[in-house]
Amino acid sequence: MRILVVEDEVELADAIAVGLRREGYAVDVANDGQAALDRLGVSSYDLVTLDLNLPDTDGLDLARRIRTDPALAPLDGEPVPRILMVTARDGVGERVAGLDEGADDYLIKPFAFTELSARVRSLMRRNAGRTGAVLTVGELHLDTARFEATRRGRLLDLTAKEFALLRYFMAHAGEVLSQERLLEHVWDENADPLTNTVRVTVGTLRRKVTRDDDGEPPIETVIGAGYRLRMDVLGQGMPADG
Repeated sequence: MRILVVEDEVELADAIAVGLRREGYAVDVANDGQAALDRLGVSSYDLVTLDLNLPDTDGLDLARRIRTDPALAPLDGEPVPRILMVTARDGVGERVAGLDEGADDYLIKPFAFTELSARVRSLMRRNAGRTGAVLTVGELHLDTARFEATRRGRLLDLTAKEFALLRYFMAHAGEVLSQERLLEHVWDENADPLTNTVRVTVGTLRRKVTRDDDGEPPIETVIGAGYRLRMDVLGQGMPADG
């Protein structure tokens, strides 16, 4: 999952980014409203953490643009990014205004990173249409709070990037995901689109999720289109449209 951190306090922005990256998220940072707009115009994000007190614009105006500006509209089939407002404005009226302008959640400064992390996980699960900390696709379980993934009770030894990739596959189980889409949502702006990093990471994840006694690999390559997490292999029926 890819996150844009919009925060004018550089040290705080960097601390948030480092913490989220340790949890497997792809994170980009913008320190003002224009930089945020520039990034939103060229990249797709699953979530935006948005400070309201930006040096060049009010965060409420930026939230409104994220929701209404056609130039910032996501690609076909992509969800509109969730917005987590992170601000020192703690009045009830200001919180209501933020929610009315399109925020999905509101976090008051100062805050503990553990709370921000929990709110991010909650919003990401909402995108996937799930509740609770555990994503489940058949016999595959991913605990976003404990950073653990299992298949048939077997703990999977995953790197942070493999965990993030599996989380995205599970949130979109049964869908064919192109290499470009995976690169856009699981890697950050520093990823080189000309490398084979997606193919290599998918390959290592596939091997870790599949053992000799597991039978058919649940992650398949769809020639010319991308990759798909097969729900039927994991003991859960595929959608009717396959």
